Amino acid sequence: MREFIPPATCFADLPAGFPMKRGGALYGARIAYETFGRLNAARDNAVLLLTGLSPDAHAASHPDDPAPGWWEPMLGPGKPIDTDRWHVICVNSLGSCKGSTGPASPDPDTGQPYRLDFPELSIEDIADAAARTVRALGVERLASVIGASMGGMSALALLARHPGLARSHINISGAANSLPFSIAIRSLQREAVRSDPNWNQGRYDEERYPERGMLTARKLGMTTYRSAQEWEHRFGRARLDPGRPGAAEPFGPEFAVEGYLEFHAQRFVRRFDPNSYLYLSRSMDRFDLGESCGSTAGEALSRLRLEKALVIGVRSDILFPLHQQREIAEGLSASGADVQFLALESQEGHDAFLVDTGRFGPPVAKFLSVGW
Repeated sequence: MREFIPPATCFADLPAGFPMKRGGALYGARIAYETFGRLNAARDNAVLLLTGLSPDAHAASHPDDPAPGWWEPMLGPGKPIDTDRWHVICVNSLGSCKGSTGPASPDPDTGQPYRLDFPELSIEDIADAAARTVRALGVERLASVIGASMGGMSALALLARHPGLARSHINISGAANSLPFSIAIRSLQREAVRSDPNWNQGRYDEERYPERGMLTARKLGMTTYRSAQEWEHRFGRARLDPGRPGAAEPFGPEFAVEGYLEFHAQRFVRRFDPNSYLYLSRSMDRFDLGESCGSTAGEALSRLRLEKALVIGVRSDILFPLHQQREIAEGLSASGADVQFLALESQEGHDAFLVDTGRFGPPVAKFLSVGW
């Protein structure tokens, strides 16, 4: 299975023998990243952006790659994360298939993809690799670290494991640990992939790709990324065209919402490595900031040293529900940081930060413009 690397991606080498939290080490590993805006002479305007499970490092368009990025409305000149002011470093997570070393990357010992020989992956490993990348780029202290969804987890791990690396933090729809509901959903997603005969214990290729398992996994995920209110408002009980190809298939898609899930799942599956999906998914389930720090989540958060933080959650989010963001805000407040907590009203659920720029943009822009 090949890696999926955007054309303008840059790479930072990790040190030989990069240690993994749950055992093993990586040799010849690298982290894919892209930068936006200029680093100033004082090197104090750098912002690190940590992503969710599936995005690459191409968060926005820039001269070397004019294609729209996954956070195009939020990042760029004059936008909420203003690259006329900030030098933004967006890293692709360790373990992904978008340029950073992961299960789809060649194992230097064999020249073949790691597949399931890749070491156990943790959110802490992702955080450590991101911190190494920042320092390799000559940045000793970040103005801010921004993390959304899984990136919110990675950001908290980075702050805990690399004290003093960032002055401030923006946590969007993140969590200090995974809840049973989220674990259950991701477990079913992984089961769908592993149950596909083409998965073959991770030994698949382009011709024998576990497409049905990945389609099902992606559809399961998408039902939790949005909210029931949005599904009702957007689709209601609208039907698909009865004259479409394949309409006569027994028990096939009938409703418009089914067609939506199928369309978006089809766009995803051949562009993401199934083993990477499994590794990243399980790293989220296992993450517990309190356990990682030998305490409770609240105590671990209260030990983080930040000047200020912005924590944003969405009331309709069922995957990372609002009380998890409130926990982060309360814990960071106990640390002495100046913390703003926002509970946004949006029908878009967990994915609101990707699509509801009208609500997310202004508070992020204000946070990044005041007190610097």
